[in-house]
Amino acid sequence: MVVNQQTAVVVGCCCSLSLGNKHMKTILRNILAVVIGVAVGGSVNMALIIVSPQVIAPPAGVDVTDSKSLSAAMHLFEPKHFVFPFLAHALGTLSGALLAFLIAASHRCVFAYAIGAVFLAGGIAAGFMIPAPLWFIILDLAAAYIPMAWIGTLLGHRILGGAGRKPEAGPGGGLNKT
Repeated sequence: MVVNQQTAVVVGCCCSLSLGNKHMKTILRNILAVVIGVAVGGSVNMALIIVSPQVIAPPAGVDVTDSKSLSAAMHLFEPKHFVFPFLAHALGTLSGALLAFLIAASHRCVFAYAIGAVFLAGGIAAGFMIPAPLWFIILDLAAAYIPMAWIGTLLGHRILGGAGRKPEAGPGGGLNKT
């Protein structure tokens, strides 16, 4: 077996994996993009959920930190009480997807959409666990996750000035930025 300076060979029971230094840095940076995207997106989400009752007061006697109180009083909630939960889900997803896009070393859009999918899975789970009106669940699942990840990719492309896209070969074999 020949190993050069740029290639590390890992041999397991039934398989081998050959990774170069550059490839390993790309993988680590992509993992970091996902971890930071989920952490920051989750933090933005939680910060907005925490501040929500101070901005839009819940109905009298409702403790929004207690799931039993929330379930028992859901019929008292008006549409205005769902503004911050929606913003929390949308802005959490947007910030996480944007950061994943900006940090990822390759396949930036894939990682941004992966953040959107993670938050969508959380939204689906919340839809089953937290009693909310059907209109809110539909709106939340349809508009707060994958569309926000898409907007995160658009913002990421704009911030990077097109550096987030692969250059395409132009006439004469030269590279054109698109």
